[in-house]
Amino acid sequence: MKQNGILPSRGLVVVPVLMLPTLLGALWLALAPGAAPARVLVVTGTVAVAWYLLAGIFAGQRLFSELAVLRQVRAARRMLVDEPGCAWIVDAQGAIRAQSAQAELVQDMAGRDAAALLTRHRARPAAAAAGLLARVGDDRPARLPLEDGACLTACRIPGTVLQLWRHEAPRHAPVPPVQVTGPGMGFGDLNLPIALLELDASGQVLTANLAAQGLLGPVACGTFLGDLVDGPGRPLNDWIAEVREGRDTGRGEVLQTRTGEPERALQVTLGASPGTNRIVAVLTDVSALKTLEAQFVQSQKMQAIGQLAGGIAHDFNNLLTAITGHCDLLMLRRDNTDPDYADLHQISQNANRAAALVRQLLAFSRKQTLTPQLIDLRHTLSDLSHLLNRLVGERVVVTVTHDPSLRPIRADARQFEQVLMNLVVNARDAMPGGGEIAIRTENVRLRSRLTLEQASIPKGEYVRITVSDQGCGIPPEALDKIFDPFFTTKKQGEGTGLGLSTAYGIVKQTGGYIFCDSLPGEGTTFTLYFPAQRARPASARPVPQAPAALDDLPDERRRTVLLVEDEAPVRAFAARALKLHGFDVIEADSGERALEILSDAALVVDIFVTDVVMPGMDGPAWIRAALRDREGTRVIFMSGYMDATLSDGNAAIPNALFLPKPFSLTDLVASVENHLAGRAGPAQSADGGEAGETSALQ
Repeated sequence: MKQNGILPSRGLVVVPVLMLPTLLGALWLALAPGAAPARVLVVTGTVAVAWYLLAGIFAGQRLFSELAVLRQVRAARRMLVDEPGCAWIVDAQGAIRAQSAQAELVQDMAGRDAAALLTRHRARPAAAAAGLLARVGDDRPARLPLEDGACLTACRIPGTVLQLWRHEAPRHAPVPPVQVTGPGMGFGDLNLPIALLELDASGQVLTANLAAQGLLGPVACGTFLGDLVDGPGRPLNDWIAEVREGRDTGRGEVLQTRTGEPERALQVTLGASPGTNRIVAVLTDVSALKTLEAQFVQSQKMQAIGQLAGGIAHDFNNLLTAITGHCDLLMLRRDNTDPDYADLHQISQNANRAAALVRQLLAFSRKQTLTPQLIDLRHTLSDLSHLLNRLVGERVVVTVTHDPSLRPIRADARQFEQVLMNLVVNARDAMPGGGEIAIRTENVRLRSRLTLEQASIPKGEYVRITVSDQGCGIPPEALDKIFDPFFTTKKQGEGTGLGLSTAYGIVKQTGGYIFCDSLPGEGTTFTLYFPAQRARPASARPVPQAPAALDDLPDERRRTVLLVEDEAPVRAFAARALKLHGFDVIEADSGERALEILSDAALVVDIFVTDVVMPGMDGPAWIRAALRDREGTRVIFMSGYMDATLSDGNAAIPNALFLPKPFSLTDLVASVENHLAGRAGPAQSADGGEAGETSALQ
């Protein structure tokens, strides 16, 4: 493998041109010292010095840029060590910086332009190479078919400006036959693009080609196959005997390597040559496929648990709404001197605690109802710092550092505070002897896509928040599981395993990213990225409104509410609450029944209050049907979480608000009264913003 010796000459060659005016001026002054007045000499000298500085700056920038590329090339050369075929490292300008050993054997291309790789395959190789460079430069892998059935693939090396170009042989090309005539006469010296081992009847290696050694490391003659890879779940000798006797199905086994770095997953397929006691083992690196499979399984598991959590939360919110609602009705008829009032108050408080647990489930499953708004983290963390200091105790110090020009983010302030408290509490528990928890915020601009922990962050402007501790750290084997629900590294009874999974769900639902970096014994750092927002002008900020009193409506006509709820206890509580405050309530247990009631054209309904998830027609479906004949009627949706039927991809429903369950009697009545009056109330607009007259349901 050879690396070219490219120097930053492309930039340096311009330096003499930039210095040419200075040289000409000096020559002129030497030949005619008194030909120019002093003022002209001063001005000319100033311009010459500025021109000279410009040349130095330009050359310095080119030099430092080239040195950075050279460092990246040195790091990227390690990728070429394990390349069995032809591969090249290409910089952003199209120069070949390094090449694999096989590429050097075929033709030394180091230092040449990448277009030289395509001269035999394209009539306009420069244009084809430029197209590949541009596509990969945008972080889009490219594949260019060649005339001989092979192809040239190109991809960007993560974290660098370099690209990896590979020449891949045609898949249909036949594998050259392996001549097995005796020990040492196999294919060990052949540079085949397929990793092959030659085994004897007992499974000991006779020869291994270069590609196999690239996967397994150096393989000594006589090494048993079981010392190179783990067994397939049964004795390896039995598998070898089946292959030798022709009883094997020919299906490969995916095994883990025991030698070489890093550890790989290999698909091993054995085949016996007829009439001999020799066995050929074909090795295929499937590490990337196994990683994708693991990620897919993890995604499926998280999705299944999320659906379960969302379903449980929906049903629990209905139960809690009925409990808290009927409790509120009982407390309306009693004052705090009543002997039963304290018991009713305890019921209400415990129902609220249960509702907080349900919100955790919804946060984990990313189905909670968020009210995003522009947040200035400097103010939020300043208000939160007192609570955080009380949480961590006296032996732990919380320090907060801000970027002076920190930009706001768009998030639910209450849920964002929950994320920070979860991270700080975890950091406190990791430092039983005390220490420092450092919270830092800063603006960052990603000029290209950033890949961290197999997650890809698009380029753009972000606000980065780091929470670091000096604790015991997280073991490497547990680092990939810390965001899993119910997984905890704490002792039994000390943690629920929902803190980090809840934080993960909140951050993801907000549109952000969260990563963890930890070294045992040195501490842990959580890094959060949120899209940066533009600060809203002071004139555009909403003026807070005082909450409206729950008095009877001033209109002489009693307002009519069509209440649609399939859960009978919730429907009973909501109907009684609205009737107590002067509304006429028409009840329906389904969307179909609601449309039957509305078929009476003489019936006047002022507002629809409906559940979202119901058997048969859901809330948005029957509302859209009803609004065809009753355009302009106001709507309040109720649900345990913001369901997919209320999100993108659906036609807008004007004048619609969302009231999350569980809600109290006061929340329900205030939402109906304020929505009818066109005021903001406890309910929120269905698009996640502030409630108001012009909100629309998507």
